[in-house]
Amino acid sequence: MDQQEIQRSGPPVATAPQLHPAVPAGTEVLPVPTHVVRRKRRAWPFLLLLVALGAAGGGGYLWWQHTHPPLPVGISFGNGRIEADEIDIATKYAGRVSELLADIGDMVTPAQVVARMDTKELQQSLSKAEAQEQQAQHVVDQARASLTQSQTQKTLAEQEMQRTRALLQNGWTTKETADQRQQILDAATAGFAGATAKVSEAERALEAARHDVALYLVQIADNSLVAPKAGRIQYRLANIGEVLAAGGKVFTMLDIGYVYMDIFLPTEQVGKIKVGTEARIVLDAYPDRPIPAQVSFVASQAQFTPKTVETQSERDKLMFRIRVRVDPEPLAAHADAVRSGLPGVAYVRWKPDVTWPASLQVSP
Repeated sequence: MDQQEIQRSGPPVATAPQLHPAVPAGTEVLPVPTHVVRRKRRAWPFLLLLVALGAAGGGGYLWWQHTHPPLPVGISFGNGRIEADEIDIATKYAGRVSELLADIGDMVTPAQVVARMDTKELQQSLSKAEAQEQQAQHVVDQARASLTQSQTQKTLAEQEMQRTRALLQNGWTTKETADQRQQILDAATAGFAGATAKVSEAERALEAARHDVALYLVQIADNSLVAPKAGRIQYRLANIGEVLAAGGKVFTMLDIGYVYMDIFLPTEQVGKIKVGTEARIVLDAYPDRPIPAQVSFVASQAQFTPKTVETQSERDKLMFRIRVRVDPEPLAAHADAVRSGLPGVAYVRWKPDVTWPASLQVSP
């Protein structure tokens, strides 16, 4: 072969041995890159993990279906949170906070004093009003004594006038003497009327002084802030020494006597629910303790949709707010466990003949 033929033919090509009939002789076999082999090896654990997660999810779903059987027709449910009405304990008059007798988390009873405002000025005004009351009482006593004296003088003048008239009929006295006795009687009668009026005036002044004393006592009592209902202190909004305006908030408490959960249900279910319908509340924190409750409110207007609904699909989106209130009797026995904001599920039985499932039965 000459040099040109050797250059055209090029270097000798390595051929794979004839190991498989599918690979013809003389075919070039390229080696598999190492990074591709490693990638395939790494994919296997992920595939196994996905299979395991799928199996676990399927098992969990089967377990959930077993422990949470479907509800019978006639019971609806919705998610919500336990809420309790908040009550602000505020000042009636402007003043300085003098004492705080409760703190966050404390359970309070009706009429329990939780804070006191500074009442030094009111105490001084009360002392002045009490002194005025005593003075008015003294004036009343004097007026009554004067009335008694006037009544005595009037009685004496009447008796003398009667004797004078008898003597005048027999001619044993003069007309002048009778006229004098009559003038004395008229003066005594006028004096008695004036004394009676002074007693009435003094008694009214005494009554006004007593009202002033009572007013200051009421104001001092109103500066002792009390819990209007049984509940738990939720927030403390003021400290000792702070000066608050009239209506300034000192505490916010939860009314544990009115605990409820608001849920939303679609139109076809709300139309069958009425106030007083029996219900159950199951909290996430206590999944095995259904709480007896009743429907206390059904909204009259829908939410979550436009005001004008034209199609059936839009009507299906209508949601109405339902308030389910916890029964007060069992609530009073577990007042210390009431927590506002706990999530849960409320179940409403709008078919009275439907039996509650075992998981929603209330133990006695």
